[in-house]
Amino acid sequence: MPSTIPPLHTDFLERVRAEVVRDTRLNALLAGGSYIHGGFDQHSDLDFVVVVEDDKYPEVMASRHDFAQRVGDLLAAFTGEHVGEPRLLICLYGPSLIHVDLKFVRSADMVSLIERPAVLFARDPEHIQARLDAAAIAWPNLAPEWFEQRAWVWLHYGATKLMRGELFEALGILAFFREQVLGPMLHRRMGRPQRGVRRMELLSDEASRTLARTVATHDAMSVRAALLAAIDMYVDLRSDDVPREMVRGMPEALVSYLDESISATK
Repeated sequence: MPSTIPPLHTDFLERVRAEVVRDTRLNALLAGGSYIHGGFDQHSDLDFVVVVEDDKYPEVMASRHDFAQRVGDLLAAFTGEHVGEPRLLICLYGPSLIHVDLKFVRSADMVSLIERPAVLFARDPEHIQARLDAAAIAWPNLAPEWFEQRAWVWLHYGATKLMRGELFEALGILAFFREQVLGPMLHRRMGRPQRGVRRMELLSDEASRTLARTVATHDAMSVRAALLAAIDMYVDLRSDDVPREMVRGMPEALVSYLDESISATK
């Protein structure tokens, strides 16, 4: 167990482990996220993977909320379809408040992982370790072409919101663009897995200052300046790993479009 894990998280982890041990339908408890990457503090989530007996999987999936309620004072929970992971149950416990992710899988599902989790409990440790040893473990980094084909569409969409005076929408697009494009590309530049804007303030003062230029206030000229900064930043980051085919006419066409916004918003 990491030495930095706070007492609240330690106590909760032990409750989850005890419930997995008690429930014979469950074969193992694994932990990922900050537990294995470091930087664990009182604000960290707990990310658990619960390995279920194959023939009991439908039954356990149907009663996930019951499991979540047994391990603590559950305030709210919902499944993870919005992040493409319906096996995930996202939970908030409290007081004291703590965010806990519970993902329920079969051992056969562990063929492709984004990280190697720590084994907190296993009825058959050798079987679980063998599964983890055989798994393909790789962070789902995105190719330059993925960014290039999306960046200009999303930036143009933000510009149209500016032109319409829909500034809250434009601010939302800028935040989305930082999370989906600029943050991952900044992590790529630092030789790190592409993880949005996660911990950017702690990783690089220079990157944080540059990224901050894409944060706007609810003001048309501020939004325009942030969009132009996002364009410049993307073009700079794109040079680290140039796409095989770049979108024709960009960034010039989009800058010209934004120039129109000056008169449109006056």
